[in-house]
Amino acid sequence: MDLTDLKTFEAVARLGSMNKAAAELHTVQSNVTARIRALEEDLGLALFERHARGVVATPAGKRMMPFVGRIAKLVEDARAAARDDGTPAGALVLGSLETIMALRLSTLLAGFARKWPQVQLVVSSGNTAKLVRDVVECKLDGAFVAGPVEHPEIEQTRVFTEELVLVASPAVSSLKDLVKIADLKTVVFQLGCSYRQRLEAFLYGRGLVVAKPLEFGSLDAILSCVAMGVGVTLLPKGVVAQAALEGKVSVHRMPAELARMQTLFIRRRDGYVSSALGAFLEMAEGAARGKVKAA
Repeated sequence: MDLTDLKTFEAVARLGSMNKAAAELHTVQSNVTARIRALEEDLGLALFERHARGVVATPAGKRMMPFVGRIAKLVEDARAAARDDGTPAGALVLGSLETIMALRLSTLLAGFARKWPQVQLVVSSGNTAKLVRDVVECKLDGAFVAGPVEHPEIEQTRVFTEELVLVASPAVSSLKDLVKIADLKTVVFQLGCSYRQRLEAFLYGRGLVVAKPLEFGSLDAILSCVAMGVGVTLLPKGVVAQAALEGKVSVHRMPAELARMQTLFIRRRDGYVSSALGAFLEMAEGAARGKVKAA
């Protein structure tokens, strides 16, 4: 079983097309077809079902998919470990909640980039569910997510503690006003967001019937809609502090059991902690203790 064959298999399964996989891998379709055929012969079973619009993974192919990323990452980790002389360098691919990126990471990332310019740092955003999945599937070296997270393959470190607040339009003076809002809506990130889950639990606990959530992919879009009175949301207090100060939104304290949320840094338990990742974690822990100064 060749690593290149496995990477070819992953591309075909993900894209559903031999031709598209060939284009992504910068090769010709005949090479892709030959590698898939060789892999199927090695395993003694079919990995794809062919149809008019392309291919789809068979049950066997679907069962094999989770291992491809792990095998490729293990090989990359072995190479990185051999080349790692203790000086942070090379690629470091991280993920973060957009709220944490806006509130906590700008200073941290700028400081890290200045201190370790040889590290190719890449940071993408997503919700907690997606980030956990991407770490497990070895698409990310680590990620900042909202806790708690329970997964046998994940190691987690508490980094920050956030106070969550309910955010509404300036017309809402207290949480009691929520019962007066007809057709109450929540303005939230997509399904899998920890803030969204906690907000829905809070409203349900108060017996408030909420219309279908309005989902947005960006923090700015959520705050704009809330400011215009479209609905309410739940976010870290620091994220909305400026908007509240300017009178664009109203901020309301949540019950103590719902207000505190841990920000965790997660990574695979079996993943290699490179010098770059180790240096980043050390700096992140310093930021949590207030030892990283503004950029």
